[in-house]
Amino acid sequence: MLKNYFKIAWRNLQKKKVYSFINIVGLGVGMACCVLIFMFVQDELSYDNYHEKGDRIYRVLHGEAAVDGVEEGSSTEDFWVWGNAPIGPAMQLDFPEIEKVVQFSGRADILFTVNDQTQQEEGVFFMDSTVFEVFSWELVEGNPKTALVAPFSVVLTESTARKYFGDVAALGKTIKGSEAAGRADAGDYTVTGVMKDLPSNSHFKFNTLLSLSTFKQSRPGIFDAWGYVDTYTYFLANKQFDQANFQAKVPGFIEKRAGEDNGPNYTIAIEPLKDVYLRTVAQRQPGDTGSLTNIYVFSVIGLFILAIAMINFMNLSTARSMERAKEVGIRKSIGADRNSLIIQFLGESLIIVILAAIVAVIFVSVALPMMNNLTGKVLEVNRVINWQTIPVFFGIVVAIGLLAGSYPAFVLSSFRPVSILKGINKSDARGVNLRKGLVVFQFSLSIALIAGTIIVYSQMSHLLDKDMGFDKEQMLVIDYNYDEQVNNVSSALESELENIPTIQSVAFSRSVPGSHFPNAGTTIESPEGEMVMMGQGIFQVGLDFINHFDLELVAGRSYSRDYPSDSTSALVLNEAAARQYGYANPADIVGKKFDQWGRAGEVIGVVKDFNYISLHSKVEPLTLPFEAYASRYVSLKVSGDDIPATLSEVEKVWKQLAPHRPFIYSFLNEDFNKQYESDFRFRQIFTTFSILAILIACLGLLGLATYTAEQRTKEIGIRKVLGANIGSIVGLLSKDFIKLVLVAIVVATPLAWFAMNKWLEGFAYQVPVHWCIFLVSGLLAVIVALVTISSQAIKAAMMNPVKSLKSE
Repeated sequence: MLKNYFKIAWRNLQKKKVYSFINIVGLGVGMACCVLIFMFVQDELSYDNYHEKGDRIYRVLHGEAAVDGVEEGSSTEDFWVWGNAPIGPAMQLDFPEIEKVVQFSGRADILFTVNDQTQQEEGVFFMDSTVFEVFSWELVEGNPKTALVAPFSVVLTESTARKYFGDVAALGKTIKGSEAAGRADAGDYTVTGVMKDLPSNSHFKFNTLLSLSTFKQSRPGIFDAWGYVDTYTYFLANKQFDQANFQAKVPGFIEKRAGEDNGPNYTIAIEPLKDVYLRTVAQRQPGDTGSLTNIYVFSVIGLFILAIAMINFMNLSTARSMERAKEVGIRKSIGADRNSLIIQFLGESLIIVILAAIVAVIFVSVALPMMNNLTGKVLEVNRVINWQTIPVFFGIVVAIGLLAGSYPAFVLSSFRPVSILKGINKSDARGVNLRKGLVVFQFSLSIALIAGTIIVYSQMSHLLDKDMGFDKEQMLVIDYNYDEQVNNVSSALESELENIPTIQSVAFSRSVPGSHFPNAGTTIESPEGEMVMMGQGIFQVGLDFINHFDLELVAGRSYSRDYPSDSTSALVLNEAAARQYGYANPADIVGKKFDQWGRAGEVIGVVKDFNYISLHSKVEPLTLPFEAYASRYVSLKVSGDDIPATLSEVEKVWKQLAPHRPFIYSFLNEDFNKQYESDFRFRQIFTTFSILAILIACLGLLGLATYTAEQRTKEIGIRKVLGANIGSIVGLLSKDFIKLVLVAIVVATPLAWFAMNKWLEGFAYQVPVHWCIFLVSGLLAVIVALVTISSQAIKAAMMNPVKSLKSE
């Protein structure tokens, strides 16, 4: 019996090769796309899951609740991930449920010298010695309990160790470090451990760990100073830990430990390690972050593609089911029962789905390198498809086969043999209506994806084209990482660089737009005359920074050489900071007293708000204190088109005045746009899979058009004999499909509008979703449908009517 079923199924596949190809390839590509998207989603959801104690690891967030009434709409709390250094030891003392605390000072870029070769190593943490007791980072050399205990100890990742020492064992070797002033003493670091490279699905990104004791030795007392905000804190809780109970104790802990240095609104919160990558409420991160919204979007697209492929299969199956009606009638008349017919048709469906699954495996294997390039990840099949998941995937394949083949199996098996053999069949209408409904459904999805692609492209273009409020074009930025020797020659360096004809202006600063900047509290006189502390971002800038970046002054003045006291007792801030302290009119804050980081004086100016971080966020309060040459960056405004020649001139000056330091440069617009890297990857992935979904839908439409043309062959021949031209016949075969696409436009528009508005909520500055986007999407869908259908319609219309009339 089974042999007979397979023989019949195989003969049907061979008899209708075009339909078999469309069914198998369309469904296979749909399944492959779904698997590829699933691999991406699974990788995103797996971040930091490799830690054995991950369910008990938490991160401390530092926040400040805005004062009610000072700024409208500021009743919520803002959190950031770096904060007070004393928080870790204090929490360990006050909370017995905390087993271990791990702290580290933010990322540094340190000069390493090995065998007289000096290079700047990026991604360096000053890390606590308890790190290997909390996080599951495996040492291949060294003792995890002692590796980061002693000052001037360093642990390298395997790739970093190979970079400096090749195949020679790195343990015990010496690296000469030349760090910036105020971070850690320069000296000889001993390699006390080599760890495996971090997994790609880790929100931490580093190459080197320096012992935190090195940092403490260079800055004694820093971990006792509340208000120092460059420390990250994680902790390992015991198995009985209750997060809600812990958070309830926080106000009392803050009142007891934090003192008045942090302001009355300072608070902390904690978040589980598993939430750090996708669900964090912190504003800025020390490592990678993902988007839960994007994961939902891709998951829906994957299901859309699979649904469209299954609809193709069901459409062609139901369309062709009428051809096999007589077969069913004959089989029933000679004794076949309904169950055996159901088993036969479901079996044929399963065979097609299994063949499609083989096509999907081949497609995934071929497409995986392109998917890795598209996503910037290292996706591996064995992480998703293994002995544990194979039964699941096999079950999904069977479910698809049963679902896709259910209609033809149950409808065909219910036919009455007498009616069928007499040529009377009342089931045609049901099949036709189902096919129409499925075409509307799949083209609704396609139109929604077209509209989504247009909106995503428009939003990404908006991010690049919006006026940010500062000049970032042709801005060359040299990163010298607070190097004290460079700061000592900064005046001479500025003078020499300005002598280069293509350099318009030069400015030093600790931060540039798009780069890291600290947050700290600033006390400013309120409209009521009280000194109020609030937290905000801080850009420490040189004398010419404001003019150099073309920041617009809306009140007061900028820093000036005519006012020597500006270096110690003046402050410029932005409009958002003025509003933060209760000044609706920026001019009203000019002349008010301030106290910040040991500097006190008066506010002298307010700059217009500018987007110093990405457009995902609105402009936040910012102060720009004058800190002459205690900087990290020197920015050069370049004119002219011969950039290589300018770079050569700048490098000559650099090697003359800072020969010990590598010439590391970039362009500000490129660096700033890196903040949108994940958004552009989202656009690429969204567009790619949207196009594939539309192509799969068109493949199914092509199959239906081919079938319709075949079914109406004699009608077309008669019409041609009676004088019908090619255009009228093409219109005859196309109009029904176009009507369905028009219905799909009506269905898709509100759904796409709602979904894309939800996606745009992730941006503070959004493009408007105009109705014309959906009109264009609908027109594109109609054009695609016409092109797809017309090829078969024209072919049928041009057929010799004599052959058409002989076809039956």
